[in-house]
Amino acid sequence: MNILFLRNLSSAVCSCTLFSIFLFPVGISWGADEYSFDLDEFEKKSFECGGYAEVKYERIDINNDGAAARLNYYKDPRSNLDRLNSTLQLEGNFNKGMVDFNWLVQANAQQDQTGWSDNADIYSAYASIKPTPLATIDLGKKMFKWGKGYAWNPVGFIDRPKDPNNPEEALEGYIGAGLDLIKSFSGPLQTAALTTVALPVWQGVNEDFGQDNNINLAAKLYLLYRDTDIDLIWFTGNSRSTRYGLDFSRNMATNFEIHAEFAYVPEQSTQVLATDGSMYKRESSESSYLLGLRYLSENDITTIVEYYHNNDGYSEAELARYFQLVTDAQSQFDGNGDDTLFQKASSVAQAGYSKPQAGRNYLYAKVTQKEPFELLYFTPGITTIINLDDRSYSITPEAVYTGFTNWEMRLRLSILNGGYYSEYGEKTNSNKVGVRLRYFF
Repeated sequence: MNILFLRNLSSAVCSCTLFSIFLFPVGISWGADEYSFDLDEFEKKSFECGGYAEVKYERIDINNDGAAARLNYYKDPRSNLDRLNSTLQLEGNFNKGMVDFNWLVQANAQQDQTGWSDNADIYSAYASIKPTPLATIDLGKKMFKWGKGYAWNPVGFIDRPKDPNNPEEALEGYIGAGLDLIKSFSGPLQTAALTTVALPVWQGVNEDFGQDNNINLAAKLYLLYRDTDIDLIWFTGNSRSTRYGLDFSRNMATNFEIHAEFAYVPEQSTQVLATDGSMYKRESSESSYLLGLRYLSENDITTIVEYYHNNDGYSEAELARYFQLVTDAQSQFDGNGDDTLFQKASSVAQAGYSKPQAGRNYLYAKVTQKEPFELLYFTPGITTIINLDDRSYSITPEAVYTGFTNWEMRLRLSILNGGYYSEYGEKTNSNKVGVRLRYFF
């Protein structure tokens, strides 16, 4: 995506906003204590647009004893980073008859002591065609958002993984073609919906999804049965191995919800570092699951708790083996300047050891309170992620203020802690403080 396209799209957003301000119908007639509303205001508009612009500053304390910092900065050690990041996100919808066109694009730039980087991506751009109320056809790039979990989605077979520290942020989708069929009933089974997706992987199309020159198929059967949301999910194709999924969610009370996901992969291949330093493929059937709840108290405290088990992750011993390789690489480099082991450790990291939550068992908890002590527009919260195998963890307190129209300010502190050769004890940073200012339009 070039800069001219972004400028034109940004100009269109501004024009749309000004047009709405001057021409949006008031729809209220004033009289002697009499009010009337124009129902046309609630009809879907043919063109909608919006987004946000943000600036974020982060002060990062480097964990120089950690494997990730040693691997990333062994040629240029440093104790901290001052990082400035700016992001522009534009999204919109155009409706014409039975066709909806939806898009979301994002551009960002980042500067710190290591250099400058920038990129612009089309996160989604797809047409939804609805020839009848019972059927919808989707064509283009889309994020499907399969699964009921908040921080993780084991059954999100055709979605990119979330960042548990920012699970509500937009994610880039994949290019495909989908068909939705929906039917309502009057019995205990209230709704049934079938979604089928064809997802190609060719040169220049979904290349990071898996092996190329393949067309993959996925299907989801949604059932609303006795007030319980249930999904049955299936994926097959040569880009990734066949897999099966099941999820559900249910409101036990108006303020208490439970959810779960289960995924099974009959044939899974994982790159593993052996005790002799070589890499081998572990071929096995794997399962992963998530159990979670969401509770809203009478004083507006929202609590989300999830347990995540990923049998395809690395055991505590397998992760420790990788951390030992980095330690050996540092010793070799300090001794004679040879970075051969660092090059090997880098390839091992890219094979899977450096991915977020690379272990097997995690506990996630997030607690937020809306306007405590009658402090208007103020929402404090705290998030923690614990690796239950090695007992390392991250704690992230934050405070969000929305007292100015269309503005959001967030202050966040991240603290990582763990023992020797533990996941969070070997991360790049030990502490991080960040301030984010975001304007919605």
